[in-house]
Amino acid sequence: MAFGRFKRGAAAPPAEPVTLKILVAGGFGVGKTTLVGSVSEIKPLRTEETLTEASRPVDDTAGVEAKSTTTVAMDFGRITINDSLVLYLFGTPGQDRFWFLWDELAQGALGAVVLVDTRRLEDSFAGIDYFERRRIPFTVAVNHFDGADLYPAETVREALDLDPEVPIMVGDARSRESARDILVSVVEHAMRRATSAAQQHEPAPAR
Repeated sequence: MAFGRFKRGAAAPPAEPVTLKILVAGGFGVGKTTLVGSVSEIKPLRTEETLTEASRPVDDTAGVEAKSTTTVAMDFGRITINDSLVLYLFGTPGQDRFWFLWDELAQGALGAVVLVDTRRLEDSFAGIDYFERRRIPFTVAVNHFDGADLYPAETVREALDLDPEVPIMVGDARSRESARDILVSVVEHAMRRATSAAQQHEPAPAR
């Protein structure tokens, strides 16, 4: 194998970007697949199956009666934030019977988005509890559906009993710009949490 000498003044090879894993969670029909698809720069991997009559008593479609498919494993996409940062997105299934997959998907995740539909707030409780228990930083993103009432962030925070440091955003899962802003919020929140934790564990200066 031949090795060339490094020439002074030659441009250094570009650094590999940092890759981070983000989960996109929330209740059934809240817009997880839509968000991943709207922001992904690659054709997203989807594991959707058609809802059947047998599944309708199990999957509560109240408020999302037009929904005809459901994610049964995960959605996967990728977005480059800048030259040094790439996010890999994993959309979780929303129904109770698929929650056993969440532990696998959550391994190595930097943070998460919990999508919320204000018409069905109770559907987001399980996702919020999941990330709180595992101390995974998350941003709550209200997916504003056409015709749904829009509430102030603090009203949503109180209704969901969120800690003050949890970011709340209002957006449209169909919009690439809106979805990108939500993901950036997750990264920034996770970085703040990591910095705060590191500072708390720093040894006291010697006297």
